Amino acid sequence: MTDNKGKRNGGLGRREFLATGAAVLGLGVTGFPAVLRAQPASVKVGLIHPVSGFIAFSGTQCREGAQMAIADINAAGGIKSLGGAKLEAMLGDSQGKPEVGASEVSKMVEGGVHGIVAGYSSAISLATSQEAAKSMTPHIVDVGVSDQIVDRGLKNTFRFAPGYGTIAKFAVDNLAGINQMSDDKAKTAMIIHEESLFGTGTANLLQKKLPEIGIEVLDVIKHANPTRDFTNIVLQIKSKKPDLIIPANYYNEYVLLARTMRQQQVKAKGIYSVLGGAASNYKFVNEFPEAAQGIMDCNHWFNPKSEVALQRKAAAEAKGLVYTYEVFLAYNAVLALADGFERAGSTEHDAVNAALAASTLDMSYMPYGPTRMINGQNVGARPVNTQVLDGKIEVIFPQQFASAKPVFPMNS
Repeated sequence: MTDNKGKRNGGLGRREFLATGAAVLGLGVTGFPAVLRAQPASVKVGLIHPVSGFIAFSGTQCREGAQMAIADINAAGGIKSLGGAKLEAMLGDSQGKPEVGASEVSKMVEGGVHGIVAGYSSAISLATSQEAAKSMTPHIVDVGVSDQIVDRGLKNTFRFAPGYGTIAKFAVDNLAGINQMSDDKAKTAMIIHEESLFGTGTANLLQKKLPEIGIEVLDVIKHANPTRDFTNIVLQIKSKKPDLIIPANYYNEYVLLARTMRQQQVKAKGIYSVLGGAASNYKFVNEFPEAAQGIMDCNHWFNPKSEVALQRKAAAEAKGLVYTYEVFLAYNAVLALADGFERAGSTEHDAVNAALAASTLDMSYMPYGPTRMINGQNVGARPVNTQVLDGKIEVIFPQQFASAKPVFPMNS
């Protein structure tokens, strides 16, 4: 195994090798080739995502985004402070199961991984980061929004995207503003959420915050993953007639819920998603435009006014990808990890973790403020509000990134 200075265990380090080579040449030995600088050892980056199982679409999107970042970083010269060392992907499939994700971390640590990006869902990210902490392997959470992930005080765990505490507050504050601008205000809501840490945590936060802006929560309905029939849940929505329907679930379930509500002709002033698995997704909008029309979402998004963001979007689409938040958040996570290696000038775990904890990475291609890490969380990270209008996903808040004004009620 090669350490950070290029020295092989039990052998000659780079300085000794160069000195020995110079001595040999000084003796006038002919036929000896010029001393060549050894290629730096690759930097191993573990990518652990659910590329099989019920959230395979999202997991595959994450893997694609992460691999795009690796290719771009390598094409730009690799990790320059490590002599141009290239990033090497180690791939793992969590199968949508936290325990499998943790097992993949263990295998990668044994295989000499230098840093890990994982794991799409909150539950998987919670497990992978905990396992990585045993060896203090640097771990970047790409998407997982549960604040439990960063609240445990793990010194190896970092998240550059916002968590659901920040997202829920942003969503409720903006909903209050949207409501105030309307002559037909929403007064009641129902929350429909998936059963895991992500959906349950988001629903709990919203249930507390919505009454603070004068919106009564009529009911909170939890559903399993996967769910293949939303008829009963939609009939409950119809019977209670909420002004707002607030979904928090993964892609497949979100699409089925939205389509069932349209088929059942559910009437509401708004579908206002918080971390909706499909609401800010071009695939959903393109395939089911009528079901998507008017839906608002508070979610991860890129800066639509950034040339860098638009170039990355074009590159992803040229590969046949749908440019979803999974793609660009995983890309960002690899970029952040590579920046940690670059500034540390090392792959030694403590040095990289310290570099990540002090990160000031420019992420202006996202709708973020300056990067500032507190207990592993980038407190400069922010979501946006989007709305599907005439087949397009438009940013409606914050104002400096907006491409359209909100339409509320959604059928007005």
